[in-house]
Amino acid sequence: MVSDSPARSSSSPDAAASAVVSRAAALDKLTPAQLRWRVNSGRWQRPCPGVFVAHSGPLTADDELWVSLLWAGNGAVLAGLTAARLDGLTGFPGDSIHILLQDSRQVRKPPPGLPVCLHRSRWLGAGDVHPAKRPPRTRIARSLVDAAAWMHTDRGTQAVLAAAVQQRLVRPADLLAVAVRYPRLRRRELIVSTLDDISGGAEALSEIDFTRLVIRAFGLPEPTRQTVRYDSHGRRRWLDAVWEDARVIVEIDGIHHMDAIQWWDDMDRENAMKLNGYLVLRFTAFVVRYRPDYVAAQIRDALRKVGHPAVGTR
Repeated sequence: MVSDSPARSSSSPDAAASAVVSRAAALDKLTPAQLRWRVNSGRWQRPCPGVFVAHSGPLTADDELWVSLLWAGNGAVLAGLTAARLDGLTGFPGDSIHILLQDSRQVRKPPPGLPVCLHRSRWLGAGDVHPAKRPPRTRIARSLVDAAAWMHTDRGTQAVLAAAVQQRLVRPADLLAVAVRYPRLRRRELIVSTLDDISGGAEALSEIDFTRLVIRAFGLPEPTRQTVRYDSHGRRRWLDAVWEDARVIVEIDGIHHMDAIQWWDDMDRENAMKLNGYLVLRFTAFVVRYRPDYVAAQIRDALRKVGHPAVGTR
């Protein structure tokens, strides 16, 4: 009798990496009667029509991805946050399995119990899909742009883009190249403008808030962002915003700055900057977001104190 291992077929190469197989792939190795026996005896499962799982236990996370893809049919790929998490994106948990299809494709009702979120696009070509990774999924730049477009809020859109660049998963130029190709992309204007901010050096979401809500909204002179400095030990440091001609520095503290080691590291860096003649202002990300007027006033006072020509001395 044929073993209970997954049926593997050259016509269905993806099945070789998973316990999940299509009916066609299973019947390459089994007779219809043998397949029915495996399901009826409880050795195999059939989570939805045409899809089989070659074990009797709970579906693993990998099983769920493959079941969703085989349910969706030819050309279906993992996309958005699902694909981006597989390629290393962190900080965006979620149970939904995002599947992308050509908009002309028709599919059956989703498998019961699986949180499938189906998306359609008229712009889904071979160049958008990674040629080798399994389960099949969109390339990282496309995954992230789609994830940003599918977020429920504008803040979520900006957070995905900022996190992706900050985590060194992709370059802003790669994301922008995807966004400009799709004229009907949801939130396209916000995505493009956010990527422009990121390209200017504002990688974290708090720094994007700082650029829009403080610098531009209150007409302050543009600083240099994410400036590199080397400390006395030769370690490379990044400063959030620097007005070099005025020797004024602004640092924006997110939640990670509350860590004791990070806190000391920040103080050490700040002390070094002060000893080198810089005026250092620190603000929490919360204050930047909800009290931009206060932040702008403090920066203006600091620039005025040193006689910066853009703000005057009054």
